[in-house]
Amino acid sequence: MTLPSIIHMRPDLNSRYGEERLPRYTSYPTAPHFSDSITRHTYGRWLAEIPHGKTISLYLHIPFCQSMCWYCGCNTTIVRRNEPVAEYLAALRQEIDMVASHIGQTPKVGSVHFGGGTPTIMTPAQFSGLVDFLRQKFSFLSGAEIAIEIDPRRLTREMSLELSASGITRASLGVQSFDPAVQLAINRIQSFEDTAAVTDGLRAAGIRSINFDLIYGLPLQTVASCFDTAQKCLQLRPNRLSVFGYAHVPTFKKHQRKIDEAALPDGTKRYLQANMIAYCLTNAGYRQIGLDHFALPNDSLATAQAEGHLHRNFQGYTTDSSDILIGFGASAIGRLNQGYVQNEVAPRAYCAQIREGNLAIRKGYTLTADDRLRAEIIERIMCDFRVDLKQVCTKYGTMPETVLHSERLHMLIDDGVACLEGPVLSVKDDARHLVRSVASAFDAHLGPSGPVYSRAV
Repeated sequence: MTLPSIIHMRPDLNSRYGEERLPRYTSYPTAPHFSDSITRHTYGRWLAEIPHGKTISLYLHIPFCQSMCWYCGCNTTIVRRNEPVAEYLAALRQEIDMVASHIGQTPKVGSVHFGGGTPTIMTPAQFSGLVDFLRQKFSFLSGAEIAIEIDPRRLTREMSLELSASGITRASLGVQSFDPAVQLAINRIQSFEDTAAVTDGLRAAGIRSINFDLIYGLPLQTVASCFDTAQKCLQLRPNRLSVFGYAHVPTFKKHQRKIDEAALPDGTKRYLQANMIAYCLTNAGYRQIGLDHFALPNDSLATAQAEGHLHRNFQGYTTDSSDILIGFGASAIGRLNQGYVQNEVAPRAYCAQIREGNLAIRKGYTLTADDRLRAEIIERIMCDFRVDLKQVCTKYGTMPETVLHSERLHMLIDDGVACLEGPVLSVKDDARHLVRSVASAFDAHLGPSGPVYSRAV
């Protein structure tokens, strides 16, 4: 097979920045900086202070799977029976009820995301019951986006029909790679035919927006196998694709120790794999959205980028403009006007707190004025690859000079990664894969990254 030619990264940039471990900046500050100084009492007060008439977003975490994929970085638990799921859903409903009571009004909801784990581990009746309960406690807008993450290996026709009946507007399918050798190395066997059947079934049920998740940098993965996977995905023409670099953090995710580190590609190979996937998708008409998303030209994500309204949250790039996200379930992170909160990570600890009638907050963070300023700068860099520092700083009553005193930023500019023209900072076109490196120059909390973050390339 003759592969198309792709751009090679400058060796000096690879050696200087490619091996760094940096946040993905789905929030700022990032979760490692949360502390237990934020308690359930703090959270209760923040909920009560949500302005009347405010449109909010919801995230529900379902922390269960039927088997463990060795690459997984999610908070999930393996279950073989439905009983633990049913017990957890009872606690989830209780948390939803408590949160709604603390808010003391019926907020409007513009976006809902079911994440995991595998949300579709629920039975159709359990899922429809949970959605109905949410609709009782919150006022869903008529055009609300309701998205769910799916393991195609486990989805039944009955569940596909129930997802549509319950109002799901977008389904995100885990694909990762169609290479059999890679699938064996990550303990996730999933044929193209099975994925195609699920995709067709969801569309037949009425769910028109389909997203595929791909990963590069997996064990035994090659540029050729990434090309093949991308070509197979194009046959199914999903509306969006998310293409993430594998984050190997076995210190925190012990199941990742089952992966042979010697089979992992180095930074240069990871870059070439990501570049190959991007080439295939953009050559087929997809628009590249920020660092790692791709969308068809008529998709709302592409429209948001073109109009400068793209945002970034814990699910990645999004059209969701709400600055309030309520997280439900074990490990769920929420964002309110005052700061961030995160629930107990372990399902048992989460359920125990809820059964006792407590909000299950484990830690959080109170935002400062400087945090808000830097968060917006970082979001614009991650979304637009450029930011007008004067425009953003003026909004927060300060001058660009307050955020430009960064040796790292000047090093990035000197190395040709970024360019500063007046108050406008931009990432060079041939260095966009290093956008997280540029964003990190504005991260006042970032210290030695160690193993907690993923590699920059």
